[in-house]
Amino acid sequence: MSDVVTFGEAMIRLSPPDFMRLEQAPSLDVRVGGGELNVAVGVSRLGLRSAWVSRLPNNPLGRLVCNKAREQGVNTDYVLWAKEGRCGLYFLEFGASPRASSVLYDRANSAISKIEPGQVDWAAALRGARWFHTSGITPALSASAAAATREALEAARNAGVRVSYDLNYRSKLWTPEQARACQEPLMDLVDILITTEEDTRVVFGIVPQQGRPAVRDERADGASPAGADFTSVSAEPYKEVARKLAEKFGFKAVAITLRENPSVLRNTWTAIAYADGQFFEDRKYDLEVVDRVGGGDAFSAGFIYGCLVTGSYQVAVQYGVAFSALKQTHPGDFAWVTRQEVEGLMKGASLRVAR
Repeated sequence: MSDVVTFGEAMIRLSPPDFMRLEQAPSLDVRVGGGELNVAVGVSRLGLRSAWVSRLPNNPLGRLVCNKAREQGVNTDYVLWAKEGRCGLYFLEFGASPRASSVLYDRANSAISKIEPGQVDWAAALRGARWFHTSGITPALSASAAAATREALEAARNAGVRVSYDLNYRSKLWTPEQARACQEPLMDLVDILITTEEDTRVVFGIVPQQGRPAVRDERADGASPAGADFTSVSAEPYKEVARKLAEKFGFKAVAITLRENPSVLRNTWTAIAYADGQFFEDRKYDLEVVDRVGGGDAFSAGFIYGCLVTGSYQVAVQYGVAFSALKQTHPGDFAWVTRQEVEGLMKGASLRVAR
């Protein structure tokens, strides 16, 4: 049995070393990552039992992905193995201001995009679980994946398992109109929405009525576009967004991560949550970014851990922000972070060399 069960795609990530462009790279760094797997790894590293449900090709690349999940203590008993399909790839170029980082996907016809309702034994996968997590990436993969996502959410609801959903909008997978049409009906099955300051605007059309959001780079996970007039993110307008989301969809809680990115490698990071008519906030961390991919997933993992272990949304926000801040200081999608490091940072750990 697992405390946390997640459902979604994982891919193989290929990155040129030393800030090279893909066109000039003589070699590529190979890693594994994907939103829901990143969350399963994160809660496992924090001390909870986790399981990841997906569909992989029965070939060496599929086994590579599965082995990396098991390496981090994630239960893969409910991963489906397919004779057809492929393992999705994505190529990540690391940027440096004024060049933003960029992502090139090669994930069409992946094994999980062919998943169908009825293939996963959700009753068995969710037995004894306390939390289920998925994201907006999974239903974006195909119509059948969207149907399988709904089936998973319904199974979790019927099993009495708390459900979190990361909106995780990807413009390279679908349009805002497609994302809204597919996901709005799913929100009735979600207890806790996790999102960003921009995704709620793009998908649900909910925007702050006061203040000015930071410039969003639509091209990739990187800095604001060259020459953009960067404006600092204020938490206050997004409290209104969180409240509107909770009222519109009946969520028990809404968490919104807030990032300022005046340059690719220097960011600030924090989050807010809204639940039971109250707002919960944390300090703002100054980041020297090594790899921000997976940062939102690390927040989800820390937030889930804090909720399950302490029952406090305030503490959950603090765990989420600290865990994610630390994740962004090393390469890879996974959070190679310990609970002791997270709790040390929450207490104000020193930046002196640890000896």
